[in-house]
Amino acid sequence: MNLTLLLSLTLTAPAQQPKVELLWPKGAPGAVGTEEADKPTLTVFQPPAEKANGTAVVICPGGGYGHLAKDHEGKQVAEWFNARGVTAFMLLYRLAPRYRHPAPLQDAQRAIRTVRAQAKEWNVDPNRIGLLGFSAGGHLASTAGTHFDAGKSDAEDPIERVSCRPDFLVLCYPVITLEAPHAHMGSRKNLLGKDSDDPKLVEHLSNEKHVTSQTPPTFLFHTDADKGVVPENSILFYLALKKAKVPAELHIYEKGPHGVGLAPKDAILGTWPDRLNGWLEGRGLLKK
Repeated sequence: MNLTLLLSLTLTAPAQQPKVELLWPKGAPGAVGTEEADKPTLTVFQPPAEKANGTAVVICPGGGYGHLAKDHEGKQVAEWFNARGVTAFMLLYRLAPRYRHPAPLQDAQRAIRTVRAQAKEWNVDPNRIGLLGFSAGGHLASTAGTHFDAGKSDAEDPIERVSCRPDFLVLCYPVITLEAPHAHMGSRKNLLGKDSDDPKLVEHLSNEKHVTSQTPPTFLFHTDADKGVVPENSILFYLALKKAKVPAELHIYEKGPHGVGLAPKDAILGTWPDRLNGWLEGRGLLKK
């Protein structure tokens, strides 16, 4: 093999092939069966060892709590993070109509605990684990970022003994509130089912109302033209973060539809990942 070809193959060699891990090898809490839909997983995307910087992110694809946009809001995003030395974990969480709240939240909390408990195995810093979500996945991420615990010290399962608080949040055109007039009703109905009009549950999961000084630093991205999930969702969360004195950055682009992912075909909207890259750099999350 000539040297030029060898170098080309070396430079274009992919990172390690993603591995899929069950969140609950012995079965998820409240599982109604043993099919794939009953087994939430983490798909592990690891950067090349020489690039890894110790930061990790759990990615929650969107899909209105009824399906998952695993490619443009999952795999593509994981690969973007890998290119920056970040270890990425795509969460496939439980969905309606088979599952309602609290199953998705249990899955997101378990994902953070798992990455933190096994940080050494994946060569990540247990204090640099973020949670990213798109659309309804953004609601899940913001729920986990406002409803967390320090772990259950007496749990038999060592994973359950560690904190499920994310160290940072990235929310992309997220569902935040479940209250009118800005709620995305499809997500609300899928998440809550027959309880979708329960005022206490709606308030409990309207995450702008549960921001505290302990909520993680947050990056938010939305578009003004989003008719699927209106930008007031991001604005409400940003204002709550500001009131609680939590570091936050909000970008609202004038044009662009809902569900764009990294927006690689839009010259303007496709700059939002650069804004995220700058935010991550500014917080020291891309340093080894």
